[in-house]
Amino acid sequence: MSTTSLPSSDHAAEIRAALLAAGFTADGLLDLLGAPAYAALARSETVPALRATRGGGDGPLAALVRLFLLQQPVAYEHAAAALPAEAALADGWLRREDAADGEDTVRATVDVRPYGGPDGEDWFIVSDLGCAVGGAGGIGGQGRQADTAVVLGVGGASTTLAGITVRTPVGSALDLGAGSGLQALHAAQHATRVTATDVNPRALEFTRLTLALSGAPEAELLAGSLFEPVGDATYDLIVSNPPFVISPGARLTYRDGGMGGDDLCRTLVQEAGAHLNPGGYAQFLGNWQHVEGEDWHDRVRSWVPRGCDAWIVQRDVQDVTQYAELWLRDAGDHRTDPAEYARRYEDWLDEFEARKTKSVGFGWITLRRSDAAEPSIVVEEWPHSVEQPLGETVLAHFARQDYLRRHDDASLLEGYFVLAGEVVQEQVGAPGAEDPEHVVLRQNRGMRRATKVDTVGAGFAGVCDGSLTAGRILDAIAQLVQEDPVVLRDRTPEAIRMLVEQGFLEPVTGPAR
Repeated sequence: MSTTSLPSSDHAAEIRAALLAAGFTADGLLDLLGAPAYAALARSETVPALRATRGGGDGPLAALVRLFLLQQPVAYEHAAAALPAEAALADGWLRREDAADGEDTVRATVDVRPYGGPDGEDWFIVSDLGCAVGGAGGIGGQGRQADTAVVLGVGGASTTLAGITVRTPVGSALDLGAGSGLQALHAAQHATRVTATDVNPRALEFTRLTLALSGAPEAELLAGSLFEPVGDATYDLIVSNPPFVISPGARLTYRDGGMGGDDLCRTLVQEAGAHLNPGGYAQFLGNWQHVEGEDWHDRVRSWVPRGCDAWIVQRDVQDVTQYAELWLRDAGDHRTDPAEYARRYEDWLDEFEARKTKSVGFGWITLRRSDAAEPSIVVEEWPHSVEQPLGETVLAHFARQDYLRRHDDASLLEGYFVLAGEVVQEQVGAPGAEDPEHVVLRQNRGMRRATKVDTVGAGFAGVCDGSLTAGRILDAIAQLVQEDPVVLRDRTPEAIRMLVEQGFLEPVTGPAR
């Protein structure tokens, strides 16, 4: 992988205007390539797009696709019809190629990929050639071996983090481990000041290019590991898609943190609290070890810094063999000599055995600086589908935790609640049975949770429209089912808390009129 000098952003505004004029956008690519070829590009499969743009003479958009997405040589005249070619050559976005037949051709020096912003913005993510998407395709593809300084573009992890991030207006935001700059680009839309850091100086240059080509404000760019580059500075928002892979050694900068086991993720989380302003959020992706004889919930709960609430969601778990194979393929090691591949596989298994690691969890970690005397720390496993973006869901989660922390059982029964939108009820039981075996409440938005409730819980949730207190609703249900209302009031607050915590019921100031 080349680590030559990267383009200048001197003519970025001019080049951006040309890209937009040619329709080099997410929507424009879909129109040109068609849905199957467009989807194949996201899987690092280029053959359908090459077929769709064969010849390079089908207009400026086809030329740009072949240059920046497919890394193919393009005739200078076709490039000049799509771009200010001389400016792109002078700045280093393109380079001339020596052609045996004497034809004047150019190649791209970086990958430039259209990316649609959350409000329809047309952005461009700049990364190393052939590295727009990480994962199963492997960065060691096309005959290359992975380079320690390689900078990836947009992958599933980076879009996941962007989707769960809280997007309220803030004064300051920190993107720690910026990579190609996607998180900094998102933050620039709602933060007055953005700081981006990375241990890899080339990554900061890619972040600079991504921001410039996307028409976003410049960010403060600082080189260094973890929070070292920012000193004692504090922020309203911290985001990080860190090099969280648990691996034997620090072979690849973009993924291997250089610390043993899950120490990098632990250190990142533990140190984040001191860099958050009151009320600020820190949101990370991470891996953690499932160690023999240890509860993983307790492991990650112990990482939460003093003064912070936390919501930690484990989204996936892989056994150590699956995990090793995933990241060996990611680096293209499966394309190397079989003996070398086997040696590296053994190294991974030796590392896990030494640490008594039986599997590895992946998930999201959100901290909020609350300085509460009794912090709310929720650690859960939720491998099911969710509805992105989840930023509003994250905000609502912590607002509900605040509500529950302020209300004991007595005040909870004096509260007013409404059933959250798009919650449906399912009854499960034998066909023809008079009563269901159990009732399931299911959300169709956000986390898309489902929970079992008894008939009282289902009846209570169904009646909640903000017009009556919880206590009065329970009194009415007690009369209906001929149960002692005092007993019902005593045993129901725990169920109400669960329904509120999981977002099935929303507190209101009530009563609704």
